[in-house]
Amino acid sequence: MQRHLDSKISRHFEKYKQVLILLGSRQVGKTTLVKKLFPDSDYFLVDNEPIKKILETYDIETYKTLISNQAKEIIIDEIHLLSDPGRAVKIIYDQMEDVKLIITGSSSFHIKNKTGESLAGRKIDYNIYPLTFSEYLNQKGIELDLNFNIFKKVIDGNQDGSNDQLYKFDIKSIVNNVLVFGQYPHLIKNPNDEKYLFNFVDSLIFKDILELNLIEDKKLAKDLLRLLAFQIGNLISYSELAISLKADQRTIKRYIEIFEQSFILFRLYPYSKNKREEITKAAKIYFYDTGIRNALTEDFSDVELRSDKGALFENFIISEFIKQNSYLDKNYRFYYWRTRNGSEMDLVLEDKNGIIGIEIKYKRKSANKAFKNRYPNAKTRIITADNFY
Repeated sequence: MQRHLDSKISRHFEKYKQVLILLGSRQVGKTTLVKKLFPDSDYFLVDNEPIKKILETYDIETYKTLISNQAKEIIIDEIHLLSDPGRAVKIIYDQMEDVKLIITGSSSFHIKNKTGESLAGRKIDYNIYPLTFSEYLNQKGIELDLNFNIFKKVIDGNQDGSNDQLYKFDIKSIVNNVLVFGQYPHLIKNPNDEKYLFNFVDSLIFKDILELNLIEDKKLAKDLLRLLAFQIGNLISYSELAISLKADQRTIKRYIEIFEQSFILFRLYPYSKNKREEITKAAKIYFYDTGIRNALTEDFSDVELRSDKGALFENFIISEFIKQNSYLDKNYRFYYWRTRNGSEMDLVLEDKNGIIGIEIKYKRKSANKAFKNRYPNAKTRIITADNFY
């Protein structure tokens, strides 16, 4: 069971002395990963009340009753549950210099706001996401090795959308299953587990957020998240969302920020060099996992029967790029592009070398030439369910 982060995480302390911080949503595989890579470490789960009480003392002598003198590596799991996680980490890091410290957290929002100042220069962050398509195939036993096919094809230009690929497995069936049920590790051994996904949405998503007092109105947050789930790939209007939910626009924006920082969803903003003719402000919303999105809309019907299959595939591909960009340290910036008269490019990647416009279509369609006409130096690609991998 390989993950793209295995090599990076296992070699962290060869390169750095700083604390290793692994961030991601619940159930995404953080604990499994660090236990696998650091099997001889001392492991402490903050969700265990006695351990939480000791760590909440913020006293090094009390900590030494928990951490053995022989400990070389320490894992503190779910550290976001502490009242001041940064303070606890700082005490251990500064006063137990020989200890290699590994911490995990589910709420990026909480950790970054509580630890930003006190851990400056003392930490290196890594993000982990639901499985990539390659990790999914690997954990299903379909492929032995991990790869970054989607990035390689698009960046290197080994794909022009003209020829279907040949596979040793039924890729269409697997893609369709992923679009409906998503890529959380639990689903590898428990395929098509609708109950798990409904429970994830109903309790696990809000467990951290509510415990940390980040959201005052659970019903509003749930209604907002559900409304956003119906709008994947569409331009969102904060004012329209506020009117629909009878809520304050600032609250809507803040809740969306919390969802984003908690690895539930992400926003794409428009790419624009011509403010008169191109959309310049409105964001699009996507989810890190299509299974979670479908649980919110309460729809696990077959892809071929769905009117939203194009939006689901677009969400899936863009999230694959987000994950792989992070794992490969590519540092691409992600946008969409749309003119005021409706011409559109689903995804625009930008770095110091230029821009790449990507059309994402479940089934092949003719290429949109408007983006290339506007940006003649840009590379353009077409990604479909037949050629993305």
